[in-house]
Amino acid sequence: MRKTSARRPGRASPPAGAVTAVVLDPASSAPLHRQVYEALRGAIFAGRLRSGSKLPSTRALAAHLGLSRNTVLGAYAQLLAEGYLRGRIGSGTYVADALPEHLLLARREPAPRPAPSPGGAALSRRGALVASAASPFRRASSPPGPAGLAFQVGAPAYDAYPAAVWGRLMSWRWDRSWRALLPRHEPQGYAPLRRAIADYLVTARGVRCTPAQVIVVSGAQQAISLAAEVLLDPGDPVWVEDPGYTAARSALVAAGAIPVPVPVDGEGLDVAAGARSSASAPARLAVVTPSHQFPLGVTMSPGRRLALLDWARSSGGWVFEDDYDSEFRYAGRPLAALQGLSPDARVIYAGTFSKVLSPSLRLGYLVVPEALVDAFVAAKVLADVSSPPLEQAVLADFMAEGHFARHVRRMRVLYERRQAALVAAAGRELSGLLEVPAAPAGMHLLGWLPAGRADSAAAERAAANGVRCVALSELRVDTAGRGALLLGYAAVPEDEIDEGVRRLRAALR
Repeated sequence: MRKTSARRPGRASPPAGAVTAVVLDPASSAPLHRQVYEALRGAIFAGRLRSGSKLPSTRALAAHLGLSRNTVLGAYAQLLAEGYLRGRIGSGTYVADALPEHLLLARREPAPRPAPSPGGAALSRRGALVASAASPFRRASSPPGPAGLAFQVGAPAYDAYPAAVWGRLMSWRWDRSWRALLPRHEPQGYAPLRRAIADYLVTARGVRCTPAQVIVVSGAQQAISLAAEVLLDPGDPVWVEDPGYTAARSALVAAGAIPVPVPVDGEGLDVAAGARSSASAPARLAVVTPSHQFPLGVTMSPGRRLALLDWARSSGGWVFEDDYDSEFRYAGRPLAALQGLSPDARVIYAGTFSKVLSPSLRLGYLVVPEALVDAFVAAKVLADVSSPPLEQAVLADFMAEGHFARHVRRMRVLYERRQAALVAAAGRELSGLLEVPAAPAGMHLLGWLPAGRADSAAAERAAANGVRCVALSELRVDTAGRGALLLGYAAVPEDEIDEGVRRLRAALR
């Protein structure tokens, strides 16, 4: 409790130095302990209180300022906790020898003149591969254009994010568990989240797994990088879909593997063509998106699925199943995951929460055979030790309380409506310029250009006009065909779809 802010005549002065820096402002809304703290900290930082100088006792300073001793104790305690002061038992309180800012900020030394390098930066062979594989990510990280998110591929409905529920759960979980979560790191993932993921996958996707087989990762990209780390040696051939997900190819290239493009048709990956292409050097891994192939959107037929599993069994290879946006199907029941058909467990199954919730959440999962769990967890430890525990705990609560399932159901309805709006707008505005048929699933549509039109040039013109889309040719390796643009609709509110389509029409004309 404050006694008075004015010094009383005749009061004895405390030890010299610090007290002259403390001037209280009766009109300030800042608490008194905060005013004392700020005054002392400012004097220390400005050098008016030098390193090693002794401060008055809390009792003496409180008496000098006319404050309660508890007020000064609070200020001293904060300065001690932050490292500005040091206490010496039996001696008193002193200004620290090194300020916290000096410990946190690196000393700027004159930059040495670089030695001449005849060959440029001296990267290792692996470093050069990693650098060459990074370009798709630099392009993908560019900010939205003038038209917002029309028509960014892979972006969910940010405007429908369950922010209120997520915020409530995060606050509740932090209040309840922060002491346990701060020191926590579980390389395989937060156990309640792994249970929730396993329950969801068994029920919704027909995956055969237990929580012990689930590994929490930072997304699909880390999932495939870990698979490459554990299962591949440099130079190993790997089947990849053509056209297909360029980031997956980049991760394989960075790991030193050799991507072998395998064509995709109306039934999915052509297994027979893959076998012919790698007859001389059998592939070690096949990376597929069987439930909803990216980017063509086809579902792998039952016959192709069995053929792929037979190939893995007979060759000793592995299948990496990326269950890309399988939650969003608008007609009929989706086929169960490929992993559920494999009794001998030659499948590594991966999924992510990026398309359902947000890419910034950076949480996904792997389901691996029991015999490989230890190896994958060891690779995860080397990559980043563990994923953030608070986000994992909140996501576990989000799933356990049924919010995840409800959100997926709502997004399925919303995305179907937004797809219909895009198809309708394209039918009105893009006739003769771009054919945009509806699709039974997913978060993007393919817009087919007239024969002979280059999709890469069309995508560049669209970008210049404020529309983000991806040229199908960018996702092809060996296959050729009609040009098309990938148009993501999930993140675009219906009232913005028409504007995006009009911008696209102006660019294509």
